[in-house]
Amino acid sequence: MKQPLNIFWFRRDLRLDDNRGFYEALKSEYPVLPIFIFDSEILDSLPEDDARVTFIYDTLQDMRKTLQDEYGSSIAMYNGTPKKVFKELAATYAIDTVFTNHDYEPYATQRDAEIQTFLKNTCVDFKTFKDQVIFEKDEVVKVDGDPYRVYTPYMRIWKEAFKKIDLEIYYTNSYLDNLVENTRLPNLELSDIGFIKSTQKITPYTVTPTLIQEYEDKRNFPAQDATSHLGPHLRFGTVSIRKMVKKAIAENNKIFWHELIWREFFMQILWHFPQTLTKSFKPKYDAIKWRNNEVEFKAWCQGKTGYPLVDAGMRELNETGFMHNRVRMLVGSFLCKHLLIDWRWGEAYFAEKLHDYEMSSNIGNWQWVAGSGVDASPYFRIFNPTTQIQKFDKDLKYIQKWVPEFQELTYVSQIVDHKAARERCLKVYKEAVS
Repeated sequence: MKQPLNIFWFRRDLRLDDNRGFYEALKSEYPVLPIFIFDSEILDSLPEDDARVTFIYDTLQDMRKTLQDEYGSSIAMYNGTPKKVFKELAATYAIDTVFTNHDYEPYATQRDAEIQTFLKNTCVDFKTFKDQVIFEKDEVVKVDGDPYRVYTPYMRIWKEAFKKIDLEIYYTNSYLDNLVENTRLPNLELSDIGFIKSTQKITPYTVTPTLIQEYEDKRNFPAQDATSHLGPHLRFGTVSIRKMVKKAIAENNKIFWHELIWREFFMQILWHFPQTLTKSFKPKYDAIKWRNNEVEFKAWCQGKTGYPLVDAGMRELNETGFMHNRVRMLVGSFLCKHLLIDWRWGEAYFAEKLHDYEMSSNIGNWQWVAGSGVDASPYFRIFNPTTQIQKFDKDLKYIQKWVPEFQELTYVSQIVDHKAARERCLKVYKEAVS
């Protein structure tokens, strides 16, 4: 007779400590089999050298080695659709409960509902826990239960709610002896899932006291390496949001803390309004008559618009998988308002290229610059890509790094005149939203 066990399914929580679902699984009655599924439904649309897949793979291998060397266990790796994998697991093991952490994106909620139904039909429990946010779903809403659509009141109520909770860190070290004893659980090579090792590297995060204290003063200047690079680590769960919030509070830096709250604001917006995945939050903005010029879009993608700060940002993105947040606002505004190209085109390009791609934040920020989203920049706010240089890169260090030819005759001509583009944008937007 097979001995019963429980499964912990790693997903957006690639760490062994302060992992809520993993902690709950380890405290349960039966030994725990940790697994990870390279979900073909997600991976099939990605380029074979995607840096994020390499990062996930390398992180999992490091986790496997830790569990093998220190606890006589491992992580079982699978490739395919989750339902196919769980059918295989159910046929192999006597599973009592599958533990995992909540995921809030539209595909994830549909996937989890399907897995829960399958497991229920095989008499297996499916338990999920809040892990990647401090507050989720309906936990920060208006008195009448409606979700907040503006960040500032959401942030204030978030902070009030935070005062009332005891933020627990879920230390797993005392329970890791409840893992299954098997160091040779199924493993995979990158090639087994159709990928090759990326030449791009995901930057380690930095949250030193100095960086946090200087964050407000330096965060708007792209030539300075003054950002935390936390994005991909929060996205894939290699860092705990609880520990990061505690650190922000310990250093008493409101701006750094507010950036973490922005992330949760956009996550609850996508949860409450999943239609914003493809539609404007403000429906009348879907009436905008986008030009969608493919030649101009290609020039934007390649960093060949003739506007050096825009081009610097796009070249940084293409080469490194990262773009400074201040520059993201500029390149997004330029695409939507100077070129009148649909924000969805830009959102999809960022989704492919950004190491820190987070669906809710990407959609939220793109709709913000387009004027169509929650708490959005008004449509008549159009960044001047030339005066932005004076404000944020006046010494031209960032531009010189990424667009070294910008003062030479070989540099491309401006694909659009700023004044003419601004007037055209105001006319087209006004016709749509008035």
